[in-house]
Amino acid sequence: MSEKNREGKRTAREKLADEREKQKSKEKRRRALIVGASVVCVLGLAAVIGVVAANTGKDDGSESAGPIVAPSGAQGKDGLAIPVGEESAKSTLVIWEDFRCPACKAFELAYRDTVHELTEAGQLKVEYHLATIIDGNMGGTGSRKAANAAACAQDAGKFTSYHDVLFTNQPPETDDAFADENKLIDLAGKVDGLDTTPFQECVEGGKHNSWVEKSNEAFRTGGFSGTPTVLLDGKNIYQDRSMTPAKLKQLVQDANK
Repeated sequence: MSEKNREGKRTAREKLADEREKQKSKEKRRRALIVGASVVCVLGLAAVIGVVAANTGKDDGSESAGPIVAPSGAQGKDGLAIPVGEESAKSTLVIWEDFRCPACKAFELAYRDTVHELTEAGQLKVEYHLATIIDGNMGGTGSRKAANAAACAQDAGKFTSYHDVLFTNQPPETDDAFADENKLIDLAGKVDGLDTTPFQECVEGGKHNSWVEKSNEAFRTGGFSGTPTVLLDGKNIYQDRSMTPAKLKQLVQDANK
């Protein structure tokens, strides 16, 4: 073979080797890009998940969550129910309420005299659960702060009276007046013996805020349609359009026969 031919074959082999090296380099770069893009997508997803997780359950305007401190005497699952009445009563009324909720006020004004009569007679036990859905719907912190104040009143053995005062003096739904702790303390003056230093410190310090938030979470995950939710021995009587205070009284008295 002539020298010229040998040189030509060597050049062709070198060109082929160069081409193969170029292809390998391209393949490496392609793989690197794929891996890099995958990492970016995973990190992006993690960032989104992190943002969602960080904001899940946050209540607009709420302070940082502290330890969950249930009010004195709280009962039921996770200590979220404030009980009123005799434990031995044969009927139990479970009420989910929000102190900013106008429908809750309407229910209370219509039914509370009957409820008080039945609890005082030992025929009915009531379990009050507090929610903050109006804060979520309308903005503000009045539902939560009022609920915390009611829990503070429970610590002082004055829940029922203060509960009634809050609903009697409920501001319009769009007015977040209960966000003012001074107003909540002023209203405590309408309950004999409640406006004390421990009560004021409990209200101003948000002692039961995390408990209230836990209660509201239980409401949100409980499958309820709104407040008030009123269950008599497990049956939703608030959805019964034929229900009246007199009918409620009769149902409870029949259960106690």
